[in-house]
Amino acid sequence: MHMSFRKIGEGPPLVIAHGLYGASDNWVGIGRELAKTHEVFIIDWRNHGRSPHTLDHNYTLLKNDLLEFMEQQSLKKASLLGHSMGGKACMFFAVDYPEMVQSLTVVDISPRSYISLDQPAPQTVDHMNIIQALIKVDLEKVDSRIEIDMILADTIKSPRIRQFLLKNIQRKDKNSFEWKINLKSLHDNLPSILDGLNSKEINNGTGVEGFPVLFIKGADSDYISDHDYSIIQSIFPVADIVSIPNSGHWVHAEQTDLFLKNVKYFLDN
Repeated sequence: MHMSFRKIGEGPPLVIAHGLYGASDNWVGIGRELAKTHEVFIIDWRNHGRSPHTLDHNYTLLKNDLLEFMEQQSLKKASLLGHSMGGKACMFFAVDYPEMVQSLTVVDISPRSYISLDQPAPQTVDHMNIIQALIKVDLEKVDSRIEIDMILADTIKSPRIRQFLLKNIQRKDKNSFEWKINLKSLHDNLPSILDGLNSKEINNGTGVEGFPVLFIKGADSDYISDHDYSIIQSIFPVADIVSIPNSGHWVHAEQTDLFLKNVKYFLDN
């Protein structure tokens, strides 16, 4: 897998990994700031951005994609910063290849699985609704992004989330649009995307050490609950957890200055 990526700056290597429905484009501003002290690589995961589309999408594949990417770039060791799905993929990578991790920053995602057949997590329902809403838009019959936004507004009430999703729209030709993301694959593989790590299976339940770990939580987000703190510590015993006030799941976009302050302090120390 040859993933599309952006490269900025010089210094110790830092790989930034976006979340579900995201792309490297969303992280350019953050990347430029961190590139003042690091060589920053901002990747597009498979089925996102400019990277190839595939039928399958799971953390084994993403973990292996990241390994292949680092080998292609001759990165024997790098700091990893991942948001949501990207953060979980980086966790899977760090567990299997700790010797290749200088530090790990995970943004607003828990290691646990968000799948429950009896009582689906709110995040599971949200993602199911989002993907269904995107699939239902007939891009052959719309004339503008404004029209697409109006259609999505019936299901996705948050203007911020809709604008984020609309960044995945591009012109197919003069008369129609297309999605950059592989909606069918993401829909078909959503249970795998919502899956998590099993702490009991990681080094016989003792977790992983050898590099510093920072979890950044949006204070108004429910992706990391109080119960998740013990799960995080069981897998990454040295992890620090920071909550950013007045921010939700997209904490890096909602509180950029505070987010960067915490990340820079962590990377520099």
